Amino acid sequence: MTTQRVALVTGSSTGIGAAVATRLAANGVRVVVNSVRSVEQGRALAESLPGALYVPGDVSVEQDVTTLVDTVIAEFGRLDILVNNAGTTKVIPHSDLDSVTAQVWRDILDVNVVGTWLVTRAALPHLRASGDGAVVNISSIAGSRPAGSSIPYAVSKAAINHMTRLLAGVVGPEVRVNAVAPGLVDTEWTKDFTEARAWMEANAPLRRTGTTDDVAEAVAHVADARYTTGEVLLVDGGTHLR
Repeated sequence: MTTQRVALVTGSSTGIGAAVATRLAANGVRVVVNSVRSVEQGRALAESLPGALYVPGDVSVEQDVTTLVDTVIAEFGRLDILVNNAGTTKVIPHSDLDSVTAQVWRDILDVNVVGTWLVTRAALPHLRASGDGAVVNISSIAGSRPAGSSIPYAVSKAAINHMTRLLAGVVGPEVRVNAVAPGLVDTEWTKDFTEARAWMEANAPLRRTGTTDDVAEAVAHVADARYTTGEVLLVDGGTHLR
């Protein structure tokens, strides 16, 4: 069993998840990288981080989640931080109601909401045993404003915000549960969001879009904020003020 803290970051082969894994590793945390796609990128990231491990798995599949958490404990003997970053979306204009099928709802909610629940539930006994466990859910500004890549995506993030508060109320004092809610962040997913990027640069108080490192910094802060629980931290350059 390692004496270092251990973090599981779901959906961390690329983008925000990879930046979070890299930041936590730089802070001396042993990191478990996870994804269901981009497997080679996930393995390469884990190999580049000191003492890290890559474990594939789909957070929306209960058996995969069980295997994922069991592997973490078998390898390291502990789990101190869980970052629920795995997520999916489908870009659908909010006015295009006919394109939002029941399957679109299921695909998004199964990963973003049910997946977050399954991983958190499986991890909680080990986070409690840590004595200083932390869950950080990756939400979105779309969870609190009428925005986002689609209505189902925005609804899924609103659910994450409320799940964060509800869980925080019942898992203390051993475990803290918070969320980080980014605005527009420059990733592979958002490379074509040119209008939104131009709006941010013209109107947001900080006059730019976010970077994955901006989000990683906030996640690392919240994971260590020992008197904070049930909070949703907006990381949006002040966009919510506009």
